[in-house]
Amino acid sequence: MKLSLFSGRTKQVMIDQLTIDRINEAAHIEEVVSDYVTLRRRGVNMIGLCPFHNEKTPSFTVSPAKGIFKCFGCGEGGNSVHFIMKQEQISYYEALKHLARKYHIEVRERELSAEELAVRNDRESMLLVNDFAQKYFANILHHHVDGKSIGLGYFRERGFRDDIIEKFQLGYCLDEKDAFSKSAIKAGYNKDFLVKTGLTIEGDNNYLADRFRGRVMFPVHSLSGKVLAFGGRVLKKDEKTAKYVNSPESEIYHKSNELYGIFFAKQAIVRHDRCFLVEGYTDVISMHQSGIENVVASSGTSLTPGQIRLIHRFTENVTVIYDGDPAGIKASIRGIDLLLEEGLNIRVLLLPDGDDPDSFSRKHNASDFIDFVNRHSVDFMQFKTNLLIDDAGNDPIKRAALIQDIVQSISMIPNQIIRAEYVKECSSLLNVDEKLLYHQINKIKQSELEAKITKKPTEDKSENSSQPATQVNREPTGVFKFENEERSLIRVLIKYGSDVLFYTQTEGDNSEKPITASDYILGELQIDGLTFQGKLHEQIRQEIILNSASENFNAERYFLNHPDIEVSKFTADLILEKYTLSKIHSKFHKLETEVDRLAELAPRFIFEYKLAIIMDKRKQKLMEMKTAAEARNDKMMQQIMREIEAIDNFKNKLSKELDRVLNLL
Repeated sequence: MKLSLFSGRTKQVMIDQLTIDRINEAAHIEEVVSDYVTLRRRGVNMIGLCPFHNEKTPSFTVSPAKGIFKCFGCGEGGNSVHFIMKQEQISYYEALKHLARKYHIEVRERELSAEELAVRNDRESMLLVNDFAQKYFANILHHHVDGKSIGLGYFRERGFRDDIIEKFQLGYCLDEKDAFSKSAIKAGYNKDFLVKTGLTIEGDNNYLADRFRGRVMFPVHSLSGKVLAFGGRVLKKDEKTAKYVNSPESEIYHKSNELYGIFFAKQAIVRHDRCFLVEGYTDVISMHQSGIENVVASSGTSLTPGQIRLIHRFTENVTVIYDGDPAGIKASIRGIDLLLEEGLNIRVLLLPDGDDPDSFSRKHNASDFIDFVNRHSVDFMQFKTNLLIDDAGNDPIKRAALIQDIVQSISMIPNQIIRAEYVKECSSLLNVDEKLLYHQINKIKQSELEAKITKKPTEDKSENSSQPATQVNREPTGVFKFENEERSLIRVLIKYGSDVLFYTQTEGDNSEKPITASDYILGELQIDGLTFQGKLHEQIRQEIILNSASENFNAERYFLNHPDIEVSKFTADLILEKYTLSKIHSKFHKLETEVDRLAELAPRFIFEYKLAIIMDKRKQKLMEMKTAAEARNDKMMQQIMREIEAIDNFKNKLSKELDRVLNLL
């Protein structure tokens, strides 16, 4: 089956190896990751919060020297290409093109073979359909008579400048049943992908209709700027028609994990170390126009943990901006608790009555806006207290409920020191004894703990449990014997395969021949006809043998840049250490590195591997001996005893061989 965006008009191509090498050399891991994660220096490495799972303490490590990343929480790892594959959930091919664009590298391609066509998937086709749609809607807005008079007229009436309209790639969908769908199909785009993205609605008898007809269009971008979805606002006044329509959930769009404006805001968020959180598309656009760029929107939906984690990658400081509608604030206040639970520092800004972020930012420039924020924003507790105290009045029941509500929020703060400070503030604001507050917090924590203990394992499903289509499930650990021994040998082959262990002399020849770690390990395995049981281990062993004849072969670089993401991740696991010794450890003592001990380690690992195999065989023979004894089969018992004796002799020989090799060092 042809997994292609088009109906057969385009060639299927892949990138040549020379271009791949250029991309891998140019794509510095710290630069690539920094587009998505805020990194801090720790020794020779950099750390940050993992973008692939929920964590509050950084376990995501980037090694600029080795060009790899590794999360010690969820296990994800690899190089720059594989980071983009996982982050953007795209294929290896598309990840390479993404990095090529970032580093201005010309991509040289060749036509794909029939087997290689399988690499292409629906996901990249849907992204390309959305890209076409965005350009189509923008073209209608600027060049079609209805687009200019209706769509562009609306945006200009809202006060949006042309440069801002272009920056956010705004557009207009004609108020016709299927004008867009017909244009897309005529351009060669597959109807199935138009339906899957939600741009087109399909009915019986080949019925097609444009989902966004008669609406101004707001593209929703991923962190890297790809168009994932659209929001469309209707301009006609019709009570039966929804004011806003959004793209449905799809393989490329999960609204609970996306924030409107994050692509345009991420650098400003890092620069200012603060994120403004608003509700709608026009709030974001107007604030950008006034000079406030570190702003994102939840797009009218309730704030979700996935959206919060997206913010947390770039900053720990969030200012939530509300308009003056008390009912709307109370409905969305749950988001503050979620932000606290994620470990973020929260301030809340309540705008004057009659204003929302859109209208307020159009009245003020950036400096005035920031000044207003600094003077009027309050921490979450003051905000909650001010919001709910009027409802409580002097009613003791309502007042107790208010205190319980605030204590619940405080209990969600993971940092104990910050939590203690808020307990003091709550005690002062509401005139409640601190001991009572701590008692309530402890009750809440105890209840949460008991709930976790009694929770069934099947109920504990992570949001990030699903694997992207491009990822192959890793072989489970512990499903084959000798895993640890094989892993040790593979580690030496990848990290130190070209390092010389010792030199040998042949009879009648005074010249010395260097024996590398790879020569030694592969030779020892070949002597006894051994292959690795782990599929990934054996794949790596065979590829090392195939490439070992090349003088320029560098196993570490080769496997880190491997197109198989599991090979790359496995390599990152092997070569990236979790902890780096501080300089104080080596100030007075010379530390012996693995390289210093390589001539000892390589033979030891081979010995341990062969010994593990021998002892496993001995164990099997002892079980056979027991079976033969129960059957009173003397002949069988004698045969097994001879085999066990041969195994013991081989074990002794192996020990002597190890001693001989070590004595040569």
